[in-house]
Amino acid sequence: MSLLIKNGRVINPATDTDGIMDLLIEGTKVVKAAKNIPEEADQVIDAKGLCVAPGFIDLHVHLREPGFEYKETIKTGSRAAARGGYTSICPMPNTKPAIDSADMVKFIINKAKEDAIVHVLPVGAVTKGQQGQELADIAGMAEAGAVAISEDGKSVMNASLYRDAMKLAEEHSLLVMAHCEDINLVNGGCVNAGPAAEQLGVKGISNSVEDVITARDILLAKETKASLHLCHCSTKDSVSFIRWGKEEGVKVTAEVCPHHFSMTCDEIPGNDANYKMNPPLRAKADVEALKAGLHDGVIDCISTDHAPHSAEEKKKTLESAPFGIVGSETAFSLSYTNLVKGGVLTLPELIERMSTVPAKILGINKGDISEGKTADLVLFDPEAEYVIDASEFASKGKNTPFGGRKVQGRVCMTIVDGRVVFDASIGFIG
Repeated sequence: MSLLIKNGRVINPATDTDGIMDLLIEGTKVVKAAKNIPEEADQVIDAKGLCVAPGFIDLHVHLREPGFEYKETIKTGSRAAARGGYTSICPMPNTKPAIDSADMVKFIINKAKEDAIVHVLPVGAVTKGQQGQELADIAGMAEAGAVAISEDGKSVMNASLYRDAMKLAEEHSLLVMAHCEDINLVNGGCVNAGPAAEQLGVKGISNSVEDVITARDILLAKETKASLHLCHCSTKDSVSFIRWGKEEGVKVTAEVCPHHFSMTCDEIPGNDANYKMNPPLRAKADVEALKAGLHDGVIDCISTDHAPHSAEEKKKTLESAPFGIVGSETAFSLSYTNLVKGGVLTLPELIERMSTVPAKILGINKGDISEGKTADLVLFDPEAEYVIDASEFASKGKNTPFGGRKVQGRVCMTIVDGRVVFDASIGFIG
């Protein structure tokens, strides 16, 4: 099967490519990138007016399967990802049972082969059952195909145990992905501490909840030489700590989520749990620091922390509802609108932060659509404006605070292994 994409603006940060050209795909590979390739393919796509880029890679999603299929499944989560332009996603291990063994890693891989339309790269738990008491089989999970370990949803509070996990991860070339939260400081908080929490009449989550563990984990990574990736960074001091770690030669990378640079805690309209996420929406000073960190490269990439919940769960109060919002289907548009149109990043830089850099962090041969590379691509219209409508989401979760927001930049097509899996004009294929 051959596929020819013509007349698109090809942006490939891996090779500093940015220009109008054609791409010829045969099987699963890009075989030619040039101007005016003759139309001799099984399928021809006219991409005039569109950008053609390496498919986005999301280091941080929650697919909920097994155990919470009423929230999301590998099938529905992969479709949400494809609709958002993602071709590879990393599901977190806080399922039921947790992904804490080689068998559970294999379960995710095999289930994804059956149900997913994008690449699914599983992340294993740090401790058994994510209970923080005993290390999971890190070596076995690495051999089974895990790309990283994480206790996401919480931190491993035992620093000695976590240090041992980092040492094992480094021995087995696994990334350590950290959810930085000192549970002893949370104290029942549900939104950012400060005037917003006071006005809403709820307990707040201080910046120190994140900052204390961010600093600890960077220091442990410095000692163990482990590759540490900090998830969903949200505070200005986290940015400062990451900068220090990089200056010290620590193998530390960091992500920020679109909701954390697109909205502040002051925009929470009332007791609406769609605005409840962990870490919480922060103050304006934090948002500006995150944008500055993206601009200068201290923050390496953009991930979604896609966290679907049922409508019933999110109808509860801020204090009783679960943390989390969906993000797979809004991440690119929010990022393009707030970062590119906002003057923080150029379009090639945004693509780099959503594809090329995440691939490098994982150490996978993706995020590059030059000749000979895997044909994982996204086609999007940078000029298209639309209003976010959660009812259109492919995800089972509709829990977003961005419903009704006007954004710019729309995903039109997603191609995985040389095959179109999502076409906005007709829907999902396969």
